[in-house]
Amino acid sequence: MANLNKVIHQPVRLRIMAALVALQPDAQMEFTYLRDLFDLTDGNLGAHLRKLEEVDYVKLWKTFVARKPRTYISTTVKGRKAFEEHVTALERILNIGD
Repeated sequence: MANLNKVIHQPVRLRIMAALVALQPDAQMEFTYLRDLFDLTDGNLGAHLRKLEEVDYVKLWKTFVARKPRTYISTTVKGRKAFEEHVTALERILNIGD
């Protein structure tokens, strides 16, 4: 059986990682964009990002734009590799019947 990544396999975190790895490696996505994209609350998105940050799959930057706080998120090299491995494991599971 393929090895699924327990951190990434959770549906919301899988969607977050998919959105982030679709960006260029040095690009970032704003917290509010991710929140609205997946129709999450600030607290729910924040909790999932903390889990991903704890295992070094994402990096968060906090800054101010026009005196308003902004948080930007990007994947780490480790996060991109973990996502790629997870997708490969899912593909192996789906191809079992072939």
